[in-house]
Amino acid sequence: MIDYSEAVAKNLLEIGAVKFSPESPFTWASGIKSPIYTDNRMTIGFPEVRERIYKGLSQLIGENYPDVEIIGGVATAGIPHAAWVAQDMKKPMIYVRSQPKDHGAGRQSEGADVTGKKVVLIDDLISTGGSVLGAVKAIQNEGATVLGVVSIFSYELPEGAQNFKNQGLTFQSLTSYSQLIKIAVSAGYLSETQIATLEEWQKNPTSWMN
Repeated sequence: MIDYSEAVAKNLLEIGAVKFSPESPFTWASGIKSPIYTDNRMTIGFPEVRERIYKGLSQLIGENYPDVEIIGGVATAGIPHAAWVAQDMKKPMIYVRSQPKDHGAGRQSEGADVTGKKVVLIDDLISTGGSVLGAVKAIQNEGATVLGVVSIFSYELPEGAQNFKNQGLTFQSLTSYSQLIKIAVSAGYLSETQIATLEEWQKNPTSWMN
């Protein structure tokens, strides 16, 4: 088995998908202030990177959820990766909207019929898990059994782990915050002071800077 974790972490740094700014933090859509921002949408513009990602995700799913019947992508960033994984694994695919359609049948997912099927959902990253767990609930309501969630990257936040635990679900990520920081340190992206800031933020992002 190939270990994709380090290679993907390096790729995210090399293409600029990960940005560090401990001195002038980013504000996420959730309102959380953060010294790091990850935009995995950039990966689709790099053929070698995206191939490494979909092969890694396929391997991750095969190892952890071998009974999967349908691959799902969470709108919007998870959709292209789910398409490549579904093709690689020769599985049917769906994608899940953030909200149900306001016309037609009012479905929240499109693609294969999930009724009675075992599904794995793919998202680009996991922070608190809110958006992807909403997608999980949506397809469960349509009759699917969700085996778990996989992502390219996880911030490894305590809140995210707890939210998945509360839902009785597991998640797996191709690479992680700790792996990324390790690579960034060895490549000279971060100073000692910045490293300390990033470690402190991860412990409690919601109260950081308050």
